Amino acid sequence: MGVAPLSRRVFLASAAAGLVRASETVIDIHQHTNYAGRTDDELIAHQRAMGVTHTVLLPAGSKYGLAAGAGGNETVVALAERHPGHFSFFANELPDIPGARQVIEKYLKAGAIGIGEQKFAVECDSPAIHMVAEVAEEFGVPVLMHFQHAAYNMGIERFHKVVEKHARVSFIGHAQTWWGNIDRNHEQAEMYPKTKVTPGGITDRLLSDYPNVYGDLSANSGLNALLRDEDHAREFLARHQDKLMYGSDCDDRTGAGAACSGATCLAAIRRLAPEGDITKKVLRANAERVLKIRAA
Repeated sequence: MGVAPLSRRVFLASAAAGLVRASETVIDIHQHTNYAGRTDDELIAHQRAMGVTHTVLLPAGSKYGLAAGAGGNETVVALAERHPGHFSFFANELPDIPGARQVIEKYLKAGAIGIGEQKFAVECDSPAIHMVAEVAEEFGVPVLMHFQHAAYNMGIERFHKVVEKHARVSFIGHAQTWWGNIDRNHEQAEMYPKTKVTPGGITDRLLSDYPNVYGDLSANSGLNALLRDEDHAREFLARHQDKLMYGSDCDDRTGAGAACSGATCLAAIRRLAPEGDITKKVLRANAERVLKIRAA
């Protein structure tokens, strides 16, 4: 699918609105092209409104649009090539179809800095996911995975086996089941729990016990993990300050207000992080280290 030419004006459109903190670098590790029909110009304006300095684009696979109509590998390459100072991209493909390895390798060779978002109906410890991890280790890149009970990357209780087998691969967890499992008492069918958090859940342990496991705070699932129990969130941000990264994963057009989970998540991190240094780690430094990028 072709990508329309972009104008420089969209990068400057919201600067006068006072929404950008000029002294603060923000890396967004989770956005999509064509998200729910949003144009590239709208995406750029959205990121600018949030004050994002650098955005990582996550493509869909060849058969499905990540349940959101997201654009595929070609679309993220095209946008990143037009604006290399503002965008990087991952490679992706359904892991359990013929030729998946070759597709992922093709786009890694073209400059992709990671693999994902892996959001497909496979078990999280399936041969297909082990294949993805093998490619990630070969190229020295992370894998970003969407965990959703009974839908995508199923069986999170067994994921530690993958992490242990591929100890040289950085795995970034995301989505409803990932963030629900910060709670030791989590019911797996619950997508957006509202109860107080008892520390020690599967995700909490993965982040604590394995140096190659990280968390992507994007979407309503990450936001819910912060807001459901703010006392826990402050402690969680402090405890895992070297493991958490900001992502937006929102499809609105404005980049501001209550309808924008990305902007709301930014505000929550700034409010709940116990120290300014922790905020900087979550919004920039961890992404620079794990994804090996340097924001403009």
